[in-house]
Amino acid sequence: MNLKQLTGLSVYPRSVIETDDATYFLARRPEGNKVLGILGNAASFDGERQGDVTLCPLTPANAAALREKLPWLRPQLLGLQTSAGCGDRLGLATPGHIRAVRKAAGIAPIFAQQSMRENARTGRTPQQVMDDALWGIFQEGWREPWGADADHLKTTEDIDLCVVAGYTFFTVDPGDHVDNAIRNSKSQIPNPKFTALPWAELEDTPDDLRRRYLGRRFEVETFTLEFDEAALVRAACKYGRAIAHTVRMYRHLAAQTDDFELEMSVDETETPTSIEEHFFIASELWRLGVQWVSLAPRYIGRFEKGVDYIGDLDEFEAQLAKHAAIARVLGPYKLSIHSGSDKFSIYPIIARHTRGLVHLKTAGTSYLEALRVVARVERSLFREILAYAIERYPEDRATYHVSADLAKVPLVDAYPSALLDQFDARQVLHVTFGSMLDRFGGEILSVLAAYEDAHYEALEAHFEKHLWKLEVRYWKLEVGDWKLED
Repeated sequence: MNLKQLTGLSVYPRSVIETDDATYFLARRPEGNKVLGILGNAASFDGERQGDVTLCPLTPANAAALREKLPWLRPQLLGLQTSAGCGDRLGLATPGHIRAVRKAAGIAPIFAQQSMRENARTGRTPQQVMDDALWGIFQEGWREPWGADADHLKTTEDIDLCVVAGYTFFTVDPGDHVDNAIRNSKSQIPNPKFTALPWAELEDTPDDLRRRYLGRRFEVETFTLEFDEAALVRAACKYGRAIAHTVRMYRHLAAQTDDFELEMSVDETETPTSIEEHFFIASELWRLGVQWVSLAPRYIGRFEKGVDYIGDLDEFEAQLAKHAAIARVLGPYKLSIHSGSDKFSIYPIIARHTRGLVHLKTAGTSYLEALRVVARVERSLFREILAYAIERYPEDRATYHVSADLAKVPLVDAYPSALLDQFDARQVLHVTFGSMLDRFGGEILSVLAAYEDAHYEALEAHFEKHLWKLEVRYWKLEVGDWKLED
């Protein structure tokens, strides 16, 4: 049977795949909803027979059955490849992400990525995020390895949910256990916070810790680190409990599955991670048997949502070069860049100094591109969204690093999509996504379904700008001497 003869269905051509006993494809009905089509053996699927074809709704059960038939629809471990996480708060963006990734040589994608905080605000579950990514991957015919990131996990219960859903990349966020106050406090010897650290959990003692670090010189490629008593106590007090929490989370995860990669992230904390503190964190995690593929320090400067890097680029480069050296010497592992979308000024710096050992995380920028489409084709709806975002911003901004000033948000004019390029408007729209989906979610999704190609084109163009700057191709001139290829 010719698939073009399926009355009323628009088949996505890249989705068509023939196996030994069936042909599978994704199609769109005239009213906009999508179905899985099967020509041949459909015994494992729930659907309705229409002539020679079985048409199946995009349910979790049918997603699970399709994974069994087409193994490339399951996420895989990506190792130390340069990688990028493409967060998708609406569950519709994966085809646009794939079109951009196809143009980026050597960057491994993570198509399913969402934090528990985002899940709570969007009303989705880890399994829904995974399944939405699967249907997008199937639609676009992506056959290369891809990852799934259970992002910013804080509890073992979070881990359990994501293991069941099939995630392969687990980002542990021990930020609640970081003592930010210690960085600015005067050193006390002895320090009561140091004495009160969970030494049993850390499988350590104060004296043993001192013996490992004090009076030693640690060679890290082109520079040397030395700890004095005050620096060591500060590092231990600031990050000791976070390290203990990471170890608990890692061991719990390892008891559930051996098919995973770990990231440790302390990016959402108040004070930057110094070079010494990064060295301390990595050294202690290795001592305690933790294995990880990427680590996200809190970098200097401001990584605010939806806008470019804010800070001194020369200072950032000097610090990043040392962070990257530590990741090579104590790993290798990747440096992870959270809130990494739209940081165009620092991508060349990151590419140059990480030598490809980098993972970029994006999330809300895909939502903003969806709003760009709404602004172009449904201006009245966009005006309502912006007005409500301004109302919600003072409350919704509480858990995000942003500095937008409501007084600087422009009025919607003849070109409302231009607001998606303005600093304050971008941040206001970015962090209020949960409130917007509660009120306007159905309308937004209807617009994007009606203008599907425009949505994908906007995503492709925006992500292409991100990814080409991270395409790092190196050649080795001699030991220890690397240059970035132009």
